[in-house]
Amino acid sequence: MNIKTPLCDLLGIKFPILQAGMAGGPATPEMAAAVSEAGGLGSLGAAYMKPDEIREAIRKIKSRTSKPFGVNLFCTDFTNKRHNAEEVNSVLNSFRKQLKIPEIHHDPKIIDLFEEQFKVVIEEEVPIISTAFGILSEEKMAAVHRNGRKVIAMVTTVNEACIAEQAGVDVLVAQGSDAGGHRSTFDIQDHPNGACIGTFSLVPQIADRVGIPIAAAGGIMDGRGLAAALSLGAQGIQMGTAFLCCRESGAHPAYQQALLNSTDESTIITKSFSGRPARGIRNTFIDEFERSGIDPLPFPSQNTLTGDIRKEAARQNNSEYMALWSGQAARLIRDQMGAGELILKTVEEAEEVLGSLWR
Repeated sequence: MNIKTPLCDLLGIKFPILQAGMAGGPATPEMAAAVSEAGGLGSLGAAYMKPDEIREAIRKIKSRTSKPFGVNLFCTDFTNKRHNAEEVNSVLNSFRKQLKIPEIHHDPKIIDLFEEQFKVVIEEEVPIISTAFGILSEEKMAAVHRNGRKVIAMVTTVNEACIAEQAGVDVLVAQGSDAGGHRSTFDIQDHPNGACIGTFSLVPQIADRVGIPIAAAGGIMDGRGLAAALSLGAQGIQMGTAFLCCRESGAHPAYQQALLNSTDESTIITKSFSGRPARGIRNTFIDEFERSGIDPLPFPSQNTLTGDIRKEAARQNNSEYMALWSGQAARLIRDQMGAGELILKTVEEAEEVLGSLWR
């Protein structure tokens, strides 16, 4: 059985599997290139990268593969929101004390690099741009489409899917509440904890309402998930957590070990690290911050303010103060498999599952 859908033709890929961008380091250029070389769509999570870093990473990917790949950016408000920074720092400083790093008493400093990031992606002729937390403006959508490039947007509700389709998005990633890290709910004010619709409830509802290809995301780790997604109306899948323990992953070893030790009950949705709801493995940072009763600053201010703690925790190999983003099916992770090998294995498994249905 040959698993090929119209999504493959649209994006110029062999298999309908997208690798999630995973901003912050896990999705390395080496991972993106390996996924694309194997026939999937590799992706660089560039939202926290400086423009020059993005340019260098894009060129590194191109040096390793001539196949299509994507770059993921955040479409959100980067205004510094610091109304209770002093209260937040009072909690964070207790963590800094535990880690033996200097206390902080000033407000976070936010630098919005989106315009420069987008400019680099256009200049480097990246074939596919994906967005999280919203969609590109009309002007930027036209700039991407001008040279035949494609736009992917992650959505968490049927309403968001319809908005994205109307705006000219080419492919939707229907991201369920099972997904690890930050889901892409557009309006957090209306959904304080993000839209909490499970992947396999969300996918068929979006499939019934839109006319563009959908990739299912959230809790999908292997070929069984790909087969299920195709059965529900998706034309492919996006996986993130599944790649975190691959050989090309940039995830910290302590983070990877926490993933390998996790179960279906290990994760929680929290705003403690970034100010925006995200699913991760519960640890001391989350427990103590939430026990304080103090509201975190909105994203990206909270994310900036906790940066020194997360960085030092990584240096000390202390996973209790690291952001351990993970989906709900992490116990299905394949440890130290190559990213390209994971693509091929997932396709093989899906073919076996779908083939068995007709025996």
